[in-house]
Amino acid sequence: MEKYIKAISDGYYGYWNYLINEILNPSWHNYFYWLVGASLAIWLLEVAFPWRKNQPIIREHFWLDIFYLFWNYFLFALVAYNALSMVAVEAFNDFLGLFGITNTVAIKVDQLPGWVQLLIIFIVRDFMQWAIHMMYHHVGWMWEFHKVHHSTREMGFAALLRYHWMENILYRTLEYIPLAMIGFGITDFFIVHIFTLVLGQLGHANLYIPLGPFRYIINGPQMHLWHHAKELPESHPNGFNYGISLSLWDFLFRTNYWPSDDENLPVGLPDEENYPEDFIGQNIAPFKKIFRKK
Repeated sequence: MEKYIKAISDGYYGYWNYLINEILNPSWHNYFYWLVGASLAIWLLEVAFPWRKNQPIIREHFWLDIFYLFWNYFLFALVAYNALSMVAVEAFNDFLGLFGITNTVAIKVDQLPGWVQLLIIFIVRDFMQWAIHMMYHHVGWMWEFHKVHHSTREMGFAALLRYHWMENILYRTLEYIPLAMIGFGITDFFIVHIFTLVLGQLGHANLYIPLGPFRYIINGPQMHLWHHAKELPESHPNGFNYGISLSLWDFLFRTNYWPSDDENLPVGLPDEENYPEDFIGQNIAPFKKIFRKK
C-alpha cells in the first residue's frame, strides 16, 4: 500500500513540476506551447479560408471548447489522472508479476531506423484509437460519455478537444497494453502525439482540404463532418467514419460513409435540445443516464 501512496504523491508532485516547467520554459519539446501554437495556427486558417463561410469566426460554444482544451490536456491530469494512472501501472505490473512476467515488451523496435519506429507507433496507436472509437458508438454506456464530443453543433478545430474526461481514462487504459508491448522512447511518442493532435484538429476544422487519392488513407474535415452528422442513415444506425488520423481503417473494414462534401450538413445530437450546454452539466449527464438505466 505504501508503494501506491508514494505513486500518488509522486504523480501529483511530478506533474505539477512538469506543468510549471512547460509554461515557464518554451521550447521545441514543450507540449503546452505545441498545443497552443497548433490550435492558434489552425484557427487562423479557419478565419482566413473558412469552408462554411456563414459560420461565425467565434462559433457557438467556442470558449467552452477552449476550456475543454486546457481541462482535458492539462488540468484533469493535475486533478486526478496522472497520479491514478501511475497507481494503475504499478498495479498492472504487480499483477503480471504474479505470473512471473517482468517485461511486457514483446516487439523491440529500438534497433530499427527512427522513421520506422515512428511509423509503427503511429499505425498501432491509430488502429487502437479507431477500434476504441467504434466501441464508443456501439457500447451503450461508452456512448453516453462520447455524446459530449458529439454535442457540438458547429464544427471547428477545437471541437476535437471537447470530450468527457472519462474518455481520457478509457482510451489510455485500452491503449496501454499494446503500446507497452512495443519498446519505444518518450521522444518518439511525443512526436507521434503532436502529429496526430494536428491531424485531429484539422479533421474537425472549418477548412476545405481536398485530399485527392489520399482520402483513402488520411482522415480530413470533409469525411469527418459526416461522422458528426445529426441524422444517421439507416445503413449505419450506430455511426461510421471512426478514423482518428487515418481513414484507411474505415475503408478496409467498410465502416466508411462519405456521399458528398456537404459543408451545410447539420451536426450534433438528434436530441440536442435535451442535452446540457455547460461544462458541469455535460460531465454529469453520462453518469445520470447510466445509473438511471440501472
